[in-house]
Amino acid sequence: MNKPLEAGSIQQANPAAETFNRLKAAYNKQPLVSYKERKETLKAIEKILLDNDEEICKAISADFGNRSFHETRIIEIAPAILGIRYTLKKLKKWMKPQKRHVSWLFAGASNTIMPQAKGVVGIITPWNFPLFLALSPLTSAIAAGNRVMLKMASNSQHLAKLLKLLFSASISEDLVTFLPGVGANDFSSLPYDHLVFTGSPAVGRTVMETASKNLTPVTLELGGKSPTILGEDFDVKTAAARIMHGKLINSGQMCVAPDYMFVPESKVDRFIEEAKAIVKQRYPDISTKDFTCVIDDRAFKRLTDTLEDAGSKNAEIINLLPGENFNANDRKISPTILKNVNEDMVIMQDEIFGPLLPIMTYKHSSEVIDYINRHERPLALYIYSNNKDFQKEVLTKTISGGVTVNDCAMHVAQHDMPFGGIGNSGIGHYHGYEGFVELSKMKPVFKQSKITLAIAPPYGTAFDRIYGTIRKLKWLT
Repeated sequence: MNKPLEAGSIQQANPAAETFNRLKAAYNKQPLVSYKERKETLKAIEKILLDNDEEICKAISADFGNRSFHETRIIEIAPAILGIRYTLKKLKKWMKPQKRHVSWLFAGASNTIMPQAKGVVGIITPWNFPLFLALSPLTSAIAAGNRVMLKMASNSQHLAKLLKLLFSASISEDLVTFLPGVGANDFSSLPYDHLVFTGSPAVGRTVMETASKNLTPVTLELGGKSPTILGEDFDVKTAAARIMHGKLINSGQMCVAPDYMFVPESKVDRFIEEAKAIVKQRYPDISTKDFTCVIDDRAFKRLTDTLEDAGSKNAEIINLLPGENFNANDRKISPTILKNVNEDMVIMQDEIFGPLLPIMTYKHSSEVIDYINRHERPLALYIYSNNKDFQKEVLTKTISGGVTVNDCAMHVAQHDMPFGGIGNSGIGHYHGYEGFVELSKMKPVFKQSKITLAIAPPYGTAFDRIYGTIRKLKWLT
């Protein structure tokens, strides 16, 4: 006689399904992972990062072809460590049941919100920030008491294999399992208790459709075209330094990179000159090791085709570094600003994901706001202005996943703020407490008192008096 399946398990012949069934069985056997166990797992992850810093940098650089070890440490390892430490500091408080108000109708009873692990969480990560975009949702999932399966991008297999080795050596694979080489459909089609996906809006739609067949709740961290607005009052040199830093991290391959920019008509030429000076100071040429490669030949061709398309439609293409615009052998493209762009160009239609920055001019703030609102809601929006009225106008009249004022992408590094998109740029949040809540079932528990105010048939004058009191006394809740 065949052994019955554990509740929620599936019959499929693939490694991901086998892993899912094992983790689901472990969850069913021990649905509550204690505070001590969660804390120990998070500390073990932190130790993996601290002890294997060099190997992680090597693996990521191998996946890219070249990425600066310094950049990996700044944008991936350090934020992951700090996020874990923040979570460890707050976790005991987050796990406590929350008392809630009880109406006078139920005097003597109690209301409590009980945070509870959902079960088995699947995480699908992209190649552009392969470590941080795996470990940030993983931190939230472990904090919430879940068991986790992770699938990394096909372009991140050096790192995926390394993390598989490091995690399996120090953390139970009944808690966390990396699955190098597993197919996207084999992974995403499983009936997780929650699925986290980071990637493009197009693939996000497919993931959501697949998850819907199992009624699996999803967190989608997508992307889009994040606008950057330079206000009339803001110092152009400071803006150029900060914007080009945000644009050229990871060679622009970042979901919250400034995707296009609005500049006052009178300040365009000054901004371009300042951008040239800043870029030349930071990157003498594109062969420097501090400048990251485009991830693969397909992405490189997409970017060069995007430049060709813009040029053929009369955009002015401005190479910010002397010498070649790109190096196909190293898959490097020079930082580039484009003027005279329009919506017929590919660069103004698709997320760029590269070191190209189109600039548009404006006279009135209404032009900027109208343009942003005519398009899909972005994952990020950047305002450079010290004018509080201008800030308020943009903040209140546009919607985006998050905002940084007077810098780029720094809202993502704040551990006590949620990170997530809206509409085309994503669904749901993680980071900090919001990540804990997202990956928990915040279960309401009502406990009745010994004496109750029963309202049951046959209804009569007693009910009429109670209902009359509710209608008249506005202070009653």
